Amino acid sequence: MTLFGDPTTWLPFAFALLMGGAILVYVVLDGFDLGVGLLFPFATPDERDRMVASIGPFWDANETWLVLAIGILLVAFPVAHGIILTALYLPVAVMLVGLILRGVAFEFRVKAPTHHRGAWNKAFFAGSLASSLAQGFMLGLYVTGLQMTWANLGFALLTAVFLTVGFSFIGATWLIGKTEGVLQARAILWARRGIWGLAAGVAAISAASPLVSPRIWDKWFGWPEIALLSPLPVLSAVLIVALWRVLHRLPMERDRMAWAPFWLASTLFVLAFGGLAYSFYPYVVPEQMTIYQAAAAPESLIIILVGALVVLPIIIGYSVLAYTVFRGKATELTYY
Repeated sequence: MTLFGDPTTWLPFAFALLMGGAILVYVVLDGFDLGVGLLFPFATPDERDRMVASIGPFWDANETWLVLAIGILLVAFPVAHGIILTALYLPVAVMLVGLILRGVAFEFRVKAPTHHRGAWNKAFFAGSLASSLAQGFMLGLYVTGLQMTWANLGFALLTAVFLTVGFSFIGATWLIGKTEGVLQARAILWARRGIWGLAAGVAAISAASPLVSPRIWDKWFGWPEIALLSPLPVLSAVLIVALWRVLHRLPMERDRMAWAPFWLASTLFVLAFGGLAYSFYPYVVPEQMTIYQAAAAPESLIIILVGALVVLPIIIGYSVLAYTVFRGKATELTYY
């Protein structure tokens, strides 16, 4: 345990990195398939089948990263797990109901009789919407230190709306790369419209976060932190401009640059997550408990770490396999 120094220091930090990485991968990967569900009301019945086919091989693997993140929180930071999930009990329940509804609708909408398919399509959209709003609401409350005041609840509602907009945008960019023809053209149009909501969300949440959290204000606007963090908003603005320019050049011959919007949007998510991670560190429960105070005993953590180092390559391996085997354009959805 002392190979990398004091185990009470490096083990909690290692698990915080693992948990943060799992959350980031989940937000990007499950973000796009939640976004595809959010776009259902704007598509025709045939287009909805192709949209589901575009995420069919991936959506369950994407949600594995959420299970991994919550599992790490439970076993590595058990006290923080209790505090966080107690404070977020209602939105967590809404998210779980939404994810279950999505999973059931995903399987039944194709197998159900034609006259029932519309109801399952609505259920798929409702599950996607509930999950996205709940995740955004939880993020907003977490940023504000899990304190239930009217200002904090208002900020949580703001993040709920704009995270949902962000998911719908990255979902549209996924469809641009994964589909072709009329549906691809429609996805380009959705992305062109959604980019303004994405830009507004990034600006609004960035402006409001330091106002609702004195800790974030100090970490963002102290010296020399303000100089070190200044590249983040600049890079975010550059990415949004690049997205706008690419989207207005698509579609191109031989499907060139079709995946560029998705990768640019994913990079924007990574930058936003990096800014949040910096704002929270070293707290696992904002304003209340650091990762070092909440961590389990080093003897327990080292055993858990060995297990994580076995499980993590398996999760990465089958995710890479799924995205490799089912690369290319989405084909007709069928169970026969």
